[in-house]
Amino acid sequence: MTDEITWVLQAQQGSGEAFTQIVEIYQKPIYNLCYRMLGEPTAAEDAAQETFLRVYQNLHRYDLSRAFGTWILSIAAHYCIDLLRKKKFTVFSMDAENDDGIAFELPDISTPDPEAESVKRDMHSRLHLLLKDLDEIDRAAVVMRYWHDFSEKEIAQSLNLTVSAVKSRLHRSRRAMAGMWNENDMSQIRPERRTYESPAF
Repeated sequence: MTDEITWVLQAQQGSGEAFTQIVEIYQKPIYNLCYRMLGEPTAAEDAAQETFLRVYQNLHRYDLSRAFGTWILSIAAHYCIDLLRKKKFTVFSMDAENDDGIAFELPDISTPDPEAESVKRDMHSRLHLLLKDLDEIDRAAVVMRYWHDFSEKEIAQSLNLTVSAVKSRLHRSRRAMAGMWNENDMSQIRPERRTYESPAF
């Protein structure tokens, strides 16, 4: 039995110390998923804290036959989906694959560069247009797949979809993003992607 499962079992029995261990393990992955979904650090931090509250309240429902990481990230994804359905957020720095399986990457417009403010503003607008047509479920599927390495089966379990539906959503999202990317003539801009890893607490 792994330490993680031991902590989960102890937390299910009411151990605060064990739950603290779970938070320490997952605070960065949870924050990063929330940030990719919501696009705002403050909103992501609030969502991460709400996620851990919901995890604590629902630990008794966790099925040991399922990977705990998948379960806890699914809770975060569903919470973010609910938020996105209530309010529109801007999401920065996403990448995907085109239909040929070739990765393309969107630029991180938050990198300081005094000489390129006008370019950054234009890219900000283009990125918003690039992502605005992805609905909440599609966005969650893309984030889970390309940032957290969820399998299609895990995404299906997390979002209550069939595997074929996940494949369809990912394919449609890649095509939409790649098509808009090419239309905006941004395919040659490939700066490195920044990883945001701010703790949730």
